Amino acid sequence: MNNKGIKISMQILLIGEFSRLHNSLKEGLQKLGHEVVLVGNGDLFKNFPTDVDLSVKTCNKPVLLFFRKAIHKLTGFDIADFEVAYKFHKALKHLQGFDVVQLINEDALYIHPRLQIPLLEKLFKQNKNLFLLSCGDDFVNINYFLKEQEPYSILTPYLNNIKLKKQFRYCLKYVTPAYRKLHGFIYKNSCGTIASDMDYHIPLKGNPKYLGLIPNPINTDIIEFTPCQITDKIRIFHGVNTLSQIKKGSHFFTKALDIIKETYPDRVEIHTTYNLPYKEYIEVYNQAHILLDQVYSYDQGYNALEAMAKGKVVFTGAEQAWLDHYNLEKDTVAINALPEVSKIVEKLEWLIENPKCIEEISKNARAFIEKEHHYLKIANSYLKIWGTHIKN
Repeated sequence: MNNKGIKISMQILLIGEFSRLHNSLKEGLQKLGHEVVLVGNGDLFKNFPTDVDLSVKTCNKPVLLFFRKAIHKLTGFDIADFEVAYKFHKALKHLQGFDVVQLINEDALYIHPRLQIPLLEKLFKQNKNLFLLSCGDDFVNINYFLKEQEPYSILTPYLNNIKLKKQFRYCLKYVTPAYRKLHGFIYKNSCGTIASDMDYHIPLKGNPKYLGLIPNPINTDIIEFTPCQITDKIRIFHGVNTLSQIKKGSHFFTKALDIIKETYPDRVEIHTTYNLPYKEYIEVYNQAHILLDQVYSYDQGYNALEAMAKGKVVFTGAEQAWLDHYNLEKDTVAINALPEVSKIVEKLEWLIENPKCIEEISKNARAFIEKEHHYLKIANSYLKIWGTHIKN
């Protein structure tokens, strides 16, 4: 143990990966001398690295895929859950004796609770100290946002139009009886919950299991910073994922860009893409000065943070609660994207008319990531919270 109560070298098991958070945390922990094993499915097409791969392969073969889709359409159940469950069960004999186990989310294995709870129960019996991340949708934040206690949230489009229920089924599943049971089971067996940003911190305030906010880790060692230098047209990028466009409020950006295109035809170069393959997406993304990320958030998600680390001016969540938490002035590090077309247009016009502000925000964004999200600093923050709350 060192003077902070943290073991000199810990064995840490990270379960799940949806954004690169656990990969960046793993890199930080390993650099600090700890042993880390990461279990996950690579988050589908993103293919994030894992040590124990739970990705679906057999059920995606042509013949089985046909039956998989047919069964899912008829019953709502995905038979691929059995493949993931089998792989995790097979790996369980190696997943024991860790000092810390952390789940990326309440649905870390991304399989139905009826299969997930027995597997987690075995995992918990083999390892004493379980921690949960509130990172993405879960019972606490979806239940909180359904009560409309904030001006807006990721559920605002659904709350304004319940006909969108199908598009929000993956959010709303967390308040169904099965996932409520999963939530209760994990909370009962965990040492506590850590929030990864303000969107998850706000719903957890006052929760007896809440251990605090630790920002997303960003490995700036592998992200090159390119300062924005405006020599010709200002390049604006809006990469739309049609599966998440309603949740992200993409239509506000689309309408705002239509106005900007008419107002500044000779001063801006606008790239709007839809479901672009990752390699092509990055090529366009890297050329941009301004990146339009999402509207219904209070803090930045992983995509926004990595863009800020590269020196992009990002329209994203940057609400007053976030400014207060980091002691920042508005529009100095990121642009708060409100769900109002006129407000987005106003901010874009300000930047177009004042290109020096783009260059300044670009530098500030990188400096902010290095100060508040550096992966070694964040790894140390996890070690401190784990060390305080582990059961010896």
